[in-house]
Amino acid sequence: MKIYTKTGDKGQTSLIGGTRVPKYHLRIESYGTVDELNSYIGLIGDQELPLHDKELLKQVQDRLFTIGSSLASDPEKSKMVIPDLYQADIELLEKEMDAINEVIPELRHFILPGGDQAISFCHLARCVCRRAERLVVHLATESTVDEKITIYLNRLSDYLFTLGRKIAHDRKIAENQWIPRV
Repeated sequence: MKIYTKTGDKGQTSLIGGTRVPKYHLRIESYGTVDELNSYIGLIGDQELPLHDKELLKQVQDRLFTIGSSLASDPEKSKMVIPDLYQADIELLEKEMDAINEVIPELRHFILPGGDQAISFCHLARCVCRRAERLVVHLATESTVDEKITIYLNRLSDYLFTLGRKIAHDRKIAENQWIPRV
């Protein structure tokens, strides 16, 4: 199988189901941003982290592929069976955040990105995740989107913020608190 098809040379691409859309279509922007997010998650997973965190990030990457396949499908025409996102996937992120929040200090300030490369990668991924969420929310106003996708992306951005705080705590790095000028 060749990696290039030449079918997109004129700025169009196909959704699962065969519908041709412009490459700037909101559905393409949505799953493209989820793909970008997945790359950042891989970058975080490449850092020196506990095995538990690396394994969870691998699961997140799998769920992001699930989300991408759902977003890449034409809801009216696709007959292909694609993987599902489950409520348990959302609950896993919530349980992880609850466990982390048991060991890190209470949040009393806004946190500025930085302090360590792994922490910064978490913040980059969090920002891309929020962008993906905004795009998916917009797409849901125009087309059918599984509501669990929006919820999962919302929880994932919170998890990435919390993971960054955990990394700071584990590495004994002072959080980069925002203290506004008054």
